[in-house]
Amino acid sequence: VTENRSDLEDLHLYATPREQRFRRFASLEFEGQLYMTPYDFIQAVTSDEPKRKQFYNAKTARENELNQILMETPPVWKGSSKLFRNLNEKGVISYTEYLFLLCILTKPHAGFRIAFNMFDTDGNEMVDKKEFLVLQEIFRKKNEKREKRGDEEKRAMLRLQLYGYHTPTNSVLKTEGEDLVPRSYWDTLRRSTSQALFSDLAERADDISSSLSDTTLLVHFFGKKGKAELNFEDFYRFMDNLQTEVLEIEFLSYSNGMNTISEEDFAHILLRYTNVENTSSYLENMRCSIPEEKGITFEEFRSFFQFLNNLEDFAIAMQMYNFASRSIGQDEFKRAVYVATGVKLSPHLVNTVFKIFDVDRDDQLSYKEFIGIMKDRLNRGFR
Repeated sequence: VTENRSDLEDLHLYATPREQRFRRFASLEFEGQLYMTPYDFIQAVTSDEPKRKQFYNAKTARENELNQILMETPPVWKGSSKLFRNLNEKGVISYTEYLFLLCILTKPHAGFRIAFNMFDTDGNEMVDKKEFLVLQEIFRKKNEKREKRGDEEKRAMLRLQLYGYHTPTNSVLKTEGEDLVPRSYWDTLRRSTSQALFSDLAERADDISSSLSDTTLLVHFFGKKGKAELNFEDFYRFMDNLQTEVLEIEFLSYSNGMNTISEEDFAHILLRYTNVENTSSYLENMRCSIPEEKGITFEEFRSFFQFLNNLEDFAIAMQMYNFASRSIGQDEFKRAVYVATGVKLSPHLVNTVFKIFDVDRDDQLSYKEFIGIMKDRLNRGFR
C-alpha cells in the first residue's frame, strides 16, 4: 500500500461498520490486500479496540514470508478449541473469511449441517476448495449491494484492500423486484449458494482462485496443495471448536484462573456490544437481588450462549406466552428455552438472568426487551 496515512484513513468513510472493524484490527498486508492474523480475529470479537497498530500501519509481507506463516497451519483433523490461540500470529484470514467466521459464532449446532450442505454444491457429501471459494463471490456481491456511495476511486481502493482484486460496480447481479430489506450474510449465503449450480458464481470462483493467495482456512480445510476435501464431521468440529474457543477466551478474561466468574461479570459480558446505553441500572438491580455471590461456571456460561444461538426459535415460544397473556416467570422461561432449543439452563443461571433484566423486580421477564438486547449481543453490535 503506497498511499499515505490520510488517504488510508479517508477510505474509512466509504466502509461499512463491519469493514471498518476489519480494517481497524487487520495487521497484515500482502499485494495490497489486508489480512487478519488469528490473534487479530480473536481481538476483533472479544475487544473493543485493537491493542496494537491499526490498518494504516499494517505489516507488508513478502510471498516467502506468507508461505512460511502458512506452514504452521495444522490439518483440519488436528483442529482444537485452541486453534486460533495456538496459531496466534502464524496465520492469515481474509475479509470474506472474517465474515464467514462471524456467521459461525452466531449459529446453532443444528445449522451446521445446513451450512455444510450449502457449500456442497455437487452433493457428494464433501466440500472441495472450489466450492468453498464460492463464498468469496457471494459475500462480495452482498457487500457491493450495501456499499456506501461516493468517490468511485476510493471505493475501488477499498475493494482492493478487502478482496485483493478490482471489481466493476456494474457486475452486481440484480433481479426484478429484488428484496430491499437488509439481510444478514448468513441469509445471503442460504439464499444464494443454491444458485451456484446454474449461475456465474462457480465460474467466477474458478477464475479468481488462481489469483487469490492461500489463507489459513484454505490450508486448514484443503491442505497445502489445495487438493484435500472437507467432510461434515471435520467441518462440524471446526465450527464447534471456534464457538468454544471464543467463549473460553471471554470467560477466562474474567475468571482470573478460577472455575467461576461472578454474576456481575456475567452481566457485564451479557450487556457488552448491546444497545443498552446505561448498564448501571441493570447491574445495580442484580447486586440488590443477588446479595451473595455463587458464581457462574463455564458449563453454565457456554449453555447460555448456545441458547442465544437459537434465539429466533426461542422468540417464537415466548410470543406464544405473550399471545396467551401469560406472564413469563422463571419456570416458563426455562421450559421455553428447552422446548425451543434443547438446551437446559441451570436454575441459578436462569435466576441470574431474571435478576439482571427484571428491572421492576416482579420476577417476570419482558420478553420484547430481553429479545431485543440479546439480538444485539448475539451479533456483537452488528445487527
